[in-house]
Amino acid sequence: MTGGKVERRHSLFPDFNDWFNREFPGLPGWRPATAAHSIPVEVTNSGGVYVLRAELPGMDPDDDISITVDDNLLTVNAEHGETKEDKEHSEFRYGSFRRTVRLPATIPADDVEASYADGILTVRVPMPDEQTTAVRTIPVKRIGKPSEGGAAP
Repeated sequence: MTGGKVERRHSLFPDFNDWFNREFPGLPGWRPATAAHSIPVEVTNSGGVYVLRAELPGMDPDDDISITVDDNLLTVNAEHGETKEDKEHSEFRYGSFRRTVRLPATIPADDVEASYADGILTVRVPMPDEQTTAVRTIPVKRIGKPSEGGAAP
């Protein structure tokens, strides 16, 4: 079915990110002063390489963006400062931006590459080959013999 609206089911208790990465219900544009804006991302997996693309327009990759790797968590932090010039109207987002993505395995930090072009941050994470384990048979040892004519203890 094309063009249909996808129904999303919500639990009684929303995800923590639902409360703090979106506008507060009933108060458009309200955010806690310490809350970071969520960064829109897309993650793809092709040929054992995860690629995270993040929308970060107007950023300076040398000064405004940092990427950290911790076990299987990849976190992108960014800061976009507001210019001092007077504006009649602005819909730009200023402040802190943050997004953490959990990948299925420990990230090899040495092989992660990041680039920034046209407002898009691209992070390439080559994932280690899945460890394949061979099937083994474990022998079962008999301890003690049952006595003849009687039941086993």
